[in-house]
Amino acid sequence: MKLATTVLGALSLFGYVHAHAVVYGIWVNGQDQGDGQGKYIRSPPSNDPVKDLSSPAIACNVNGNPVSEFAKAAAGDEIMVEWYHNSRGDDIIASSHKGPIQAFIAPYTDGNGASATWTKIASQGYDSSRDKWAVDDLIANGGKLPFNLPSNLAPGKYLLRHEIIGLHEADATYDVNPIRGAQFYPSCIQLEVTGGGSESPGQNFGFNQGYSYSDPGIHFNLYQCPNEGPEGGFSYGCFGEYTAPGPEVWGA
Repeated sequence: MKLATTVLGALSLFGYVHAHAVVYGIWVNGQDQGDGQGKYIRSPPSNDPVKDLSSPAIACNVNGNPVSEFAKAAAGDEIMVEWYHNSRGDDIIASSHKGPIQAFIAPYTDGNGASATWTKIASQGYDSSRDKWAVDDLIANGGKLPFNLPSNLAPGKYLLRHEIIGLHEADATYDVNPIRGAQFYPSCIQLEVTGGGSESPGQNFGFNQGYSYSDPGIHFNLYQCPNEGPEGGFSYGCFGEYTAPGPEVWGA
């Protein structure tokens, strides 16, 4: 176990320095909507993660200020949020940063997104049948994973929040050890939705209130199987019970 611990520490350090991610833009029904950074995306100043669950940045990242444009999509459309590391089409995010990817939506606000107005509309975690995490699929698909806007979504202006959670250091929590902890990569997209839907999502979820360091989807040992002893090591094929944090997917 000493060797495994040493290797884990080295991988975590390498990942922390080299492997962060940021959003370039979105695709709607397979069509590239172009570079949205600072246009329809409330882009953060860097690709660094957020780890402090008490910070308003956990909602829309460090820069939660409104931007001038809106991407457009219809209710029911397929959306892909395109991530990259340093340049479009690169290695996206380090493969060590395994974890879930989720999408939330909230009524549009000029605020920083920290209010409890969010509803979860998509979530992909761990697939035990393939031994793959959502981040594995994101990397394999060139930084994009598809999900659909709810077909019953009422037209209007929204914030679409896409989130990667890196669990590679989540065996400890940020409040106990600020050097470690789950790494959150939230990005908020200004989106105008059209179509014939009539329902407004109403989970009223807030990340400062709803995410906690005790949540098993946030405090999670990626390198040791549940119910396994201290010599669990680097087995990945046992996380079928992993549940990503936050509410259930709306309408699921």
